[in-house]
Amino acid sequence: MNRTKNRPLVRGQIRIPLFSISPLHAVSFALACGIPGVTLLTLGVNPLTGFLGVLNIFLYTCCYTPLKRLSIINTWVGAVVGAIPPVMGWTAATGSLDPGALLLGAFLFSWQFPHFNALSWSLREDYSRGGYRMMSVTHPALCKRVALRHSVGLIGLSALAPVLDVTSWTFPLISLPINLYISYLAFRFYRTGDRQNSRKLFFCSLWHLPTLLLLALTCKKSRLAHGEAAGASSAAL
Repeated sequence: MNRTKNRPLVRGQIRIPLFSISPLHAVSFALACGIPGVTLLTLGVNPLTGFLGVLNIFLYTCCYTPLKRLSIINTWVGAVVGAIPPVMGWTAATGSLDPGALLLGAFLFSWQFPHFNALSWSLREDYSRGGYRMMSVTHPALCKRVALRHSVGLIGLSALAPVLDVTSWTFPLISLPINLYISYLAFRFYRTGDRQNSRKLFFCSLWHLPTLLLLALTCKKSRLAHGEAAGASSAAL
């Protein structure tokens, strides 16, 4: 693929004195980083976060990567891989898999469809030459529908945040303009399916996610307040 053919590992430009890096060296390096990393997460943070780390490594290497050449399901698996890291952040801080953790993961999961589908649309010829089974190559109409569906879904997820007591009701209101905007661009991409609108949607996705998460952060509910409220209720009983 033109997108990856000049990467240092592909071109054999990563070298150790006397020999170049082979795929075996790359696998060995990955294991040398992955095993201690998961061990640190398990022993130094908590076992739940360590388990999520192992799960994500497995999904990426054993499921997502080989599925790229087999089925468009790879995009959904890849979206799960991208959604797990913020969940790990939550479990590292709290030690539990709360509704807020799942909501953060859902934000990342849905956001990745307008982001990646728009990107892959501009690169679909390259993906096709590389033998990758992307929606933009094999199911172009579905590619556009899924991008629109998940863009609109971000509005619903934002409204769900105060229902789950993760944020105040201010969050779905102040996030509505940016969610409507990415949905509007996704609709234009769905209607026209041209490179110009796919690029607009892609570049919008680059600032949309950090803005959305920043707005959620400013409107978050304090876990300390939840604990005090629970303690007061117990005392009253």
